[in-house]
Amino acid sequence: MSKRAVIVVDIQNEYFASGKLPLVNIEQAASKAAQVIDAARQNKDLLVHVHHEFPDPNAPVFTPGSDGINIHESVAPKGDEPVILKNYPNSFLKTNLKELLDSSNIEEVVVIGAMSHMCIEATSRAAADFGYKVTVLEDACATMDLEFNGMTVPAAQVHATAMAALGFAYASVQSTRDYL
Repeated sequence: MSKRAVIVVDIQNEYFASGKLPLVNIEQAASKAAQVIDAARQNKDLLVHVHHEFPDPNAPVFTPGSDGINIHESVAPKGDEPVILKNYPNSFLKTNLKELLDSSNIEEVVVIGAMSHMCIEATSRAAADFGYKVTVLEDACATMDLEFNGMTVPAAQVHATAMAALGFAYASVQSTRDYL
């Protein structure tokens, strides 16, 4: 097995058109993520699927027992690929992700998924802080428009800002094409 893991973060039904929190370009990002997943399987990289669920049964999104918490079929785990349940943006926080990576002698992580400005940033920064070499595949990630001080920030700008920040000090930010 290689010393690389691909971490697929929160590509869940909640973020698609039928969900409660649809993201801009999620279909394209999921398609790119599926390519990365296929390559990881061929390369014998550790493939880790992460999905978010709020513990509160009354949560407005990622509600326990809802279809929204399910990993989207386009990137669904196969066989014994590990699936990690998280309750926070950082995929390492109060999960066994670090123990899983360390027990597999992982040195490098590739991060893909949703949302660029939230869980991708939090997970990538934590991975870098733990000493892993981090790569983020920007076109295999998606986000949404945000509001700040009465101003709408378009998803493309939110995404670009998140990728620029990660690329500045935490990760190598690449396209899926360049990575593959």
